[in-house]
Amino acid sequence: MNKKEREETEKWIRGDESAGEMLSRVSSVRPFLFPPPLHRVPLRVGNVLELVGPSPSAKTHVLIHAAITSILPKHYGGLDHLVLFLDLDCRFDITRFSQLLIHRLTEHGDATGRDYDKTLYDLCMARFLYARCSDSFEFLQTLRTLHCRLEKEKEVHGVGVHLLMIDSIGAFHWMDRASMFLSQRENSKKKLFLQTVSEAVVQNIRKLLQVHPMLIIATKSVIFGNRYSTASNEVKGNMEERRSKNVTRNHQNFQYREYMPSVWQSFVTHRILLRSSDEHPVTTNYQNSSFYLLEWLLPRLSFPDKIVVKDVGVFVDS
Repeated sequence: MNKKEREETEKWIRGDESAGEMLSRVSSVRPFLFPPPLHRVPLRVGNVLELVGPSPSAKTHVLIHAAITSILPKHYGGLDHLVLFLDLDCRFDITRFSQLLIHRLTEHGDATGRDYDKTLYDLCMARFLYARCSDSFEFLQTLRTLHCRLEKEKEVHGVGVHLLMIDSIGAFHWMDRASMFLSQRENSKKKLFLQTVSEAVVQNIRKLLQVHPMLIIATKSVIFGNRYSTASNEVKGNMEERRSKNVTRNHQNFQYREYMPSVWQSFVTHRILLRSSDEHPVTTNYQNSSFYLLEWLLPRLSFPDKIVVKDVGVFVDS
């Protein structure tokens, strides 16, 4: 136990904390009460939720839905926290985010639904912290410097970041894999090894969580099915897949090949599978809508949720 931890422990034993400090400490261990579609399993700071699915499968829409809930004040049904969004995919649509936030605000506006609190809108947009990374080096550098940024943002806003979003965690995997082979051929000193990069990412996030307890939600694009076997070795391949930890199935025999290194896989505490749905209700209420199935893989839930993505947000189809 270092000096700072010893001082904090002694302070807690003496009961020397203010009411505000007590409420902050208690709220940090309470579960996040997200609205549907993330309502089935309680999530707490320190958890790592991974949203996996093909592209597109509404993964970023689910992130936006959760982010808006986090930045809204409590009397608007929100969590009253800051959100840090790390965009590794470099395709985040801030206009779409703004439109969905305005829609949530208009739900609490006048009867016409056209008026909303513009001051509150500016406050919520300021609570949404955004950073874009174009490669693994930039991603690692961002993680190493987040502590200082989060401290400054906490001083400015008076609340801390309780939700870290990463979209998408596997964005640089194939670039790093190609760079690894190129660097080996050129005998370069700056070699990128997939395991080393993932270990550095997980290590930096763990260090950050020790100082800034947060819930982490990361998206990851995957390809369904095993595309590495041929007809001649199909039987052999199926037997090997049953023993392989790199092929993940759900109870409806959907499977995807896991490509992230084991250090990241073991870091994930919760996992959701998102995929498109062929069941489209024939009704005017679902025009201009997309339909998906959301299934909890970790922990395993026996039933999936049908979700609908409309112009005004993400909803569970009951």
